[in-house]
Amino acid sequence: MMRTGFLGGPLAEHLLRRFGDRAARKGYCDGSAYRDRSKLEVLFGKSIWLRIAGQVVIDFGCGTGSEAIEMAQHGAARVIGLDIATHSLDAARRAAEAAGVADRCRFLVHAEEVADVIVSVDGFEHFADPEGALRVMRRLLKPSGRVLLSFGPTWLHPLGGHLFSVFPWAHLMFTERALIRWRSRFKQDGATRFEEVEGGLNQMTIRRFRRLVAESPLELEAFEAVPIRRLRALANPLTREFLTGSVRCTLRPR
Repeated sequence: MMRTGFLGGPLAEHLLRRFGDRAARKGYCDGSAYRDRSKLEVLFGKSIWLRIAGQVVIDFGCGTGSEAIEMAQHGAARVIGLDIATHSLDAARRAAEAAGVADRCRFLVHAEEVADVIVSVDGFEHFADPEGALRVMRRLLKPSGRVLLSFGPTWLHPLGGHLFSVFPWAHLMFTERALIRWRSRFKQDGATRFEEVEGGLNQMTIRRFRRLVAESPLELEAFEAVPIRRLRALANPLTREFLTGSVRCTLRPR
């Protein structure tokens, strides 16, 4: 696990208060990049619908179910949404009912049925046990199945700290203690570490992700580190960790 930051104390408190409100107004990492567009299509292309048509699909880390519902609407035979947040699962069930696909969507904390396709979107940087998540994915995947996985921003991205990136790379400049103390001004959940905040942050880098996959019962069939659009011209192997907007890949059983 990485360690962050060198700025703490009164100076950190002053800077975080100054920039924190501005960042909140800008809505960093708020999903607005996918507004009025299919997130699944943006990440995986329109071929995603052919891959899931008539298939049993698991949405791994489904949240409130928007992608699971969309896959049911685009021809998946059955979609199982998995998440550890029971309040999100309750919201997903209500949304599926309202969308008319409740008969093809189930939302659970645990599953036993194996799937043809597992889809995981913007979850891997949050999983408390990413190694365990890969093992569970393999257990729930048919031998001929595939995992379609995308996540980002990764930890060394300018906004890789999510809420804590009050300006680019702020999460790498301030100490974890200073950032958590700033957050406690408006979040009273008692979190003392990045991994304890709502959603959790496991400081996932591209290098760490590839190592975890290499040590898992899954292997990479395809991998792409998608550069930040405005900085694409600067993207190269040396800058990849810092200038990648998202990771997307296909995994298969070994």
